[in-house]
Amino acid sequence: MMCGIVGVLGNREATPRLLESLRRLEYRGYDSAGITTLNSGGFECRRAVGKLKNLITSVCEHPAEGTIGIGHTRWATHGAATIDNAHPHQSGPVSVVHNGIIENFRELKPDLVQHGYVFKSETDTEIASVQCHRFLDQGLNPEEAARMTVKSLQGAFALLFLFRGESNLLIAARRGSPLVVGHGNGEMFVASDELALAGLTETATHLENGDCACIDRHGLRITDCDGNEVHRRSVGVKVGMADSGKGAHDHFMAKEIYEQPSVLARALHHHLPEQGSIQLPIDFPDIREIDRITLIACGTANFACTIAAYWFEKIARIPAHAEIASEFRYRESVLNERTLVVFVSQSGETADTLAALRHAIQYGCPNIAILNNSMSSMAREASAVMQIHAGVEIGVASTKAFTCQLAALAVLAVAAGRQRGELGLEQEGELVQQLRRVPALLGSVLKGDNAIAEIAAELAKCPSAFFIGRGAMYPVALEGALKLKEISYIHAEGLASGELKHGPIALVDENFPVVVLASPCRLLEKTLSNLEEVRARRGKVILVADAATAKSYRDDVWFTIAMPEIDQFFAPMLYTVPLQLLAYHTAVALGTDVDQPRNLAKSVTVE
Repeated sequence: MMCGIVGVLGNREATPRLLESLRRLEYRGYDSAGITTLNSGGFECRRAVGKLKNLITSVCEHPAEGTIGIGHTRWATHGAATIDNAHPHQSGPVSVVHNGIIENFRELKPDLVQHGYVFKSETDTEIASVQCHRFLDQGLNPEEAARMTVKSLQGAFALLFLFRGESNLLIAARRGSPLVVGHGNGEMFVASDELALAGLTETATHLENGDCACIDRHGLRITDCDGNEVHRRSVGVKVGMADSGKGAHDHFMAKEIYEQPSVLARALHHHLPEQGSIQLPIDFPDIREIDRITLIACGTANFACTIAAYWFEKIARIPAHAEIASEFRYRESVLNERTLVVFVSQSGETADTLAALRHAIQYGCPNIAILNNSMSSMAREASAVMQIHAGVEIGVASTKAFTCQLAALAVLAVAAGRQRGELGLEQEGELVQQLRRVPALLGSVLKGDNAIAEIAAELAKCPSAFFIGRGAMYPVALEGALKLKEISYIHAEGLASGELKHGPIALVDENFPVVVLASPCRLLEKTLSNLEEVRARRGKVILVADAATAKSYRDDVWFTIAMPEIDQFFAPMLYTVPLQLLAYHTAVALGTDVDQPRNLAKSVTVE
């Protein structure tokens, strides 16, 4: 979720635990890292640009001692990835780590400079340490200074303060970005999410928006944004989160691609029990009282929403459309209590999607959040919640979370069709049976991995590519192009097949690859006509199609990928997998950082 925050208030050396927790947060994406510990001599700060191993090298050369400390992985927003811009930031007796964006740092900075305070970085974060330093100089105690600092800041952020001379105190503040506090035996821990706490604690308290927590080795005291003391419920940390290795695979992304048959089967078991009807979330609204559905998400999750819009309209015959979360609030959409708004987010903390949820709630819209994190902000704030049961996803490029999101949305579409009377009991049963077949079919697609790797070796030689599809295959094309861009850094565009001739085809020549998604449906012939348009320009066609179609074109195109037969409704769940493999093997061939591609973060918690 962009930057990662960790804090240790322990009874033994903090540095090894800080580094291990930061390792667990590497999946977020980052470009620098640092820690600060506190001992009798004061602060020990170590920072490094690049991967965590560079920070570890620095610590090995210059150890940082102390049983209390804070750490950070930074994804650069304000200021480039440099040592000076890396966290933690220190000003006098204060050291701070920060996730999010402080929007008014430019307004606050001149007054602090005028009063003699010095800034050493280009970041927005440093304003927090300097501002807190000033409040301490004015005679406030650390808690008062931290609270006044937070009150003066604008934006969405999480902050963790460490004070010289205070060896039994951390102060955490949350406004927007998540923070969780772990409870130990005479020890306490802080992190951006539970995964960083795995192995350190079995119990955690999630701070809520506006909370400020004073933490010592025996517990914490939480106050809300008005300064009133509040109680937040503690929950168990999932033990399984500690096991996040790659198994027999070279990368987390490969592991997660291969996990899809099993995690999808598990997800469908939750949604579609062997006996009884579809299990809908508690408080899910009656679709008969809904006039239209708006689906909102960012990135890959938005493509899942776009596919689902086709399903809701086709299966349930209800108007549906997908919106990009970052645009939704600013488009002045017409909303009311008969608009069901569906929010999709792997983390449940995506800033734009969370803001869109809050916007919809203001209009009284019934809503549901489809999430992979039951303890997230969206899980707490949405009217209804549907878990996707994908398990921990470490690779920045989403794979198994995407297919599990599609599974959840497909179940909702079938349930909506039944509620609205568009599906009879027998039709519902047929669709459910088709859904249950998908995990096994995914397994058969994975058997073509080696052949796809050979295709990727050739694709890696090309600087650009198109992905085209019609109907629900169009958003699959968008997702395929995004995956290739994310991890191989090859320029790629996803296009509706019919739009190819309205401009983009000008780029097609004998060196230009076009991935054609041709699932069996009433639009198949039209898609194949678009394929012929590419062939007429001598474009390099990679055809992803059912076995019969792939066989008939085998000698006429660059490569074919044969797919098993599947119901046309749920073909997107199947056809996305070879595109994941294609992107993965292309990135491997090019030697890029598959799991942590440059400039990207797992989840974006800043607008």
